Amino acid sequence: MKPGLLEEVPWSNDSITAYDKENFTVYCRILDACADDASIEEMAELILGIDPILEPVRARNAVRSHIDRANWMVTTGSKHLFAG
Repeated sequence: MKPGLLEEVPWSNDSITAYDKENFTVYCRILDACADDASIEEMAELILGIDPILEPVRARNAVRSHIDRANWMVTTGSKHLFAG
């Protein structure tokens, strides 16, 4: 896994976390990859730095966690981004 990335994204429903701020670009890359119909394996390897062949469960879990948080960021979390 690339430095600074976690397998399980720290979660808060009330605010953007320090992890969110540090990895905003990762979330954008994940959302872009989803829009391009990239596979979980492609996202794991190219964005998160996890070999999906050697660690398929870890790769799937990490990508899913980042997809979930990225989706939260563009729906609910966006109001925190632009708040005063």
